[in-house]
Amino acid sequence: MEDNTQQNAEPQEYVAAEGGDIEQLTKERDEYLDGWQRARADLVNYKRDESKRADDLMKFANGALIRELIAVVDNFELAIAAMERQGAVEKGIYLIKAQLEDILKQYGLEKVPVAIGQEFDPSLHDAIASVASELPSGAIAEEVERGYYLHGKLLRPSRVKVAQ
Repeated sequence: MEDNTQQNAEPQEYVAAEGGDIEQLTKERDEYLDGWQRARADLVNYKRDESKRADDLMKFANGALIRELIAVVDNFELAIAAMERQGAVEKGIYLIKAQLEDILKQYGLEKVPVAIGQEFDPSLHDAIASVASELPSGAIAEEVERGYYLHGKLLRPSRVKVAQ
């Protein structure tokens, strides 16, 4: 019988002790709940950030290849300019260049717009020379090499000559 009395007494003592510390237990419970909610929010944010990083990695993974293909487009433009000086250019050359540009555009490549007379912007342009010109000082006088964006990020700045 003594064993039953001891078993019945323990839960009552625990309940009595718990009743005295209810505020402390509630506080601990709230702290644990807040910590869990913060950890859950951190996990959601981490997953979102990692997804964005993976998307960016996929977008810009071909950057080196596209940069090399831009050099091919530049050489096409130089070849076409040389052919135009000598006479008529075969239509096929223009079609090949257009096809290459279309493929690059599908992968997110866009030209940096440059207009003669536009103000020089060092974040978009590389000045390779300054030339005497009728244009205002600091204006673009000539575009030497076209610049490109890849998915909105500057891949290569335009190389320009700037008016003095």
